[in-house]
Amino acid sequence: MPETHRRADRLSANLSANRYGNRPTMKDVAARAGVGLKTVSRVVNGEPGVTPETERRVQEAIEALGFRRNDSARVLRKGRTASIGLVLEDLADPFYGPLSRAVEEVARAHGALLINGSSAEDPEREQELVLALCARRVDGLVVIPAGDDHRYLEPELKAGVATVFVDRPAGKIDADVVLSDSYGGARDGVAHLIAHGHRRIGFIGDMPRIHTAAERLRGYRAAMEDAGIPVEESWVSLGITDPRRVRRAAEEMLSGPAPVTAVFAGNNRVTVTVIRVLAEQSRQVALVGFDDIELADLLQPGVTVVAQDAAALGRTAAERLFRQLDGSLVVPERIELPTRLITRGSGELPPAD
Repeated sequence: MPETHRRADRLSANLSANRYGNRPTMKDVAARAGVGLKTVSRVVNGEPGVTPETERRVQEAIEALGFRRNDSARVLRKGRTASIGLVLEDLADPFYGPLSRAVEEVARAHGALLINGSSAEDPEREQELVLALCARRVDGLVVIPAGDDHRYLEPELKAGVATVFVDRPAGKIDADVVLSDSYGGARDGVAHLIAHGHRRIGFIGDMPRIHTAAERLRGYRAAMEDAGIPVEESWVSLGITDPRRVRRAAEEMLSGPAPVTAVFAGNNRVTVTVIRVLAEQSRQVALVGFDDIELADLLQPGVTVVAQDAAALGRTAAERLFRQLDGSLVVPERIELPTRLITRGSGELPPAD
């Protein structure tokens, strides 16, 4: 056979071997290295009993063939995937960036892969995503819940799937949860506005069924009650954080014969919209937001916020998850992390009238 034909045949064989679905196997590595299948298995899994020279030949064969270990087979043998699932509310929300990164770093330190997804604040989508991750046999779950009934997880928990809830507690089941002190943080933020002379203070928050929104509203009411200030219902607005809804709420509070002189914004998305509304006002209005926002210190005035440590939430939850997996945790606990008031100017403005 001419040499050109032989080269074409070899090229065709290589392309066929590397075609999608035809990944090289340990048998291919063993054949190329001239060793037994058990020897390849020992090298791949870092087991002893292989001479340095044999290990070198196997590693060269692995590199030449582009072999990757099939972890699916390990799952079938050991029942563990060395992976955990993270279910967020919204992957696009800046608050979840450091939280997700912290979970990933802890997972990596334990040799585990992180798989994440977004519920989009939809309880049905949350359930579908959680159960899909369980079907793929993740070892554990970190969940920011969208729903308030998590009994669908009971079979998975009984089967040994470690689970920690973050930011909001689970509904109707007993499970670990790591929270920020939403009540105390909101109470401190509103008390700060009161200390600077404000009495007509508006509150714009998320949907009332959400745990954090309800807790922050409770903190707002507590601070007003502590100061002996009756709350007018026109000062309170809860609902979706869509900018149009938040804008309408802010504009209504800022209009009329007795408008609010300050606004407490219930989360970072609300804060951003309120900043835009306040920029259009002819009078000075104070603002404190719950959650820090990017560039808050560069605005004029800087935005005073009640900051929660998103990275600490993620890290604490992930560390607790792996302690569950190690068998060192049995009784579910509620862990509440403190918030921090950061003063930058907007919350220290005095009433305009």
